[in-house]
Amino acid sequence: MTNLSGANLNNGSAVGSQSEGRDSPSNALAAIPKYQAYKDSGVAWLGELPRQWDAIKMKYLYRDTSVKNKASETLLSVTQTQGVVPREWVENRMVMPSGNLASFKFIKKGDFAISLRSFEGGLEYCHHDGIISPAYTVLKAKHSLLCSGYYKYLFKSQAFISELQTSVVGIREGKNISYEELRYSLLPIPKPQEQFSIANFLDQKTAQIDEAIAIKEKQIALLKERKQIIIQKAVTQGLNPNVPMKGSGVDWMGKVPKHWKVKKLRYLGNTQNGISAGAEYFGEGFPFVSYGDVYKNRVLPSYVKGLAKSSSGDQKLYSVLSGDVFFTRTSETVDEIGFASICFEAIDRATFAGFLIRFRTLSTELTKEFSKYYFNAPMMREYFVTEMNLVIRASLSQELLKNLLVALPPVKEQMKIFEYLEDISEKIDASISLQIEQIGKLKEYKSSLINSAVTGKIKVA
Repeated sequence: MTNLSGANLNNGSAVGSQSEGRDSPSNALAAIPKYQAYKDSGVAWLGELPRQWDAIKMKYLYRDTSVKNKASETLLSVTQTQGVVPREWVENRMVMPSGNLASFKFIKKGDFAISLRSFEGGLEYCHHDGIISPAYTVLKAKHSLLCSGYYKYLFKSQAFISELQTSVVGIREGKNISYEELRYSLLPIPKPQEQFSIANFLDQKTAQIDEAIAIKEKQIALLKERKQIIIQKAVTQGLNPNVPMKGSGVDWMGKVPKHWKVKKLRYLGNTQNGISAGAEYFGEGFPFVSYGDVYKNRVLPSYVKGLAKSSSGDQKLYSVLSGDVFFTRTSETVDEIGFASICFEAIDRATFAGFLIRFRTLSTELTKEFSKYYFNAPMMREYFVTEMNLVIRASLSQELLKNLLVALPPVKEQMKIFEYLEDISEKIDASISLQIEQIGKLKEYKSSLINSAVTGKIKVA
């Protein structure tokens, strides 16, 4: 078997590049042996199967079972997104099932459950006895020679899920599929010992791949944290570590260089809430900056998809000009409030949403370049979270925003800080993109490995 140890999967530092070698995930699959002889399975999603394997319709292997009135059993709710949910989650109202609990179906360890209305995630394997929503179909193996570990991977494989989706489109034009239709699907049947070997192989290899992915996700988190620390230090302390410092007057900012100014935002420009209107106002007309445009982007896109039937008066009052800073103003939670997006290029005849506040600088002391990083430094979160007044919805008032203190280096120093942070950000973002790309390859390899093993395209026993 091919070695997929952590050393092979996790090579590459948090900052830097990774070259693919002989043991890289992209080459590992090709290195695993194949069976000596194959035969046509008769169905496209399986393709050719090892000659010694059988292909049998699901109805001969699994039966649809429906046992109810066991509400006293340990409650489980099997869903496509959450898997198996313990009873205590229901009792603590973390998850609330709908309907009469007595109508829920009993499910045993080793059974499979599927929602025939939504099965993008395949069939869910049950790890504990319990009950599930009546919306799910429970499948129980008819034979003891069927290894649940093997079918756990088969039923979650992309090959099988694609077959399910194809069946739905072909039979019901995108609507529900019943088990009466599903049970005619052909399933591969390796020898019992081979089923166990495939399941054990995939348990081991997918665990290694998942560990490699977790390491890279941790690297991404560390890189993002490092970037935020660098930004905050630069916009509050500058680039010269030996410069004399002074107190800023607030704990969340700390000390700043002695020659810098510190002013409230109200003395640097004005603020304006966005436009609020009914649904008929939107969908056509002129460019409209939405909440999502600001929340998702630290620099406002030069092209926005939103449209609004704004008048010339609207376009003047709610204009979007170069140097404007837009803040997310209201949301369900404080965690989404106060995110800033800086406009580098004016958007002609545009207006912006009522869920936003626009700050427009009227002072030459603050550049849009410095604003890009200053208003997105981690300390901003502390200010907004601490000062925000939560009622029903989190809401950022113009008054609170105007009281925000701004550290102001001389303009030339602002530009040097901007250029430094642009360079650092580009390098860190490239490293993050590399890790994301490698995670994507690992996930793709994991999917291919599972597909190949459960359909006999590779020999692991």
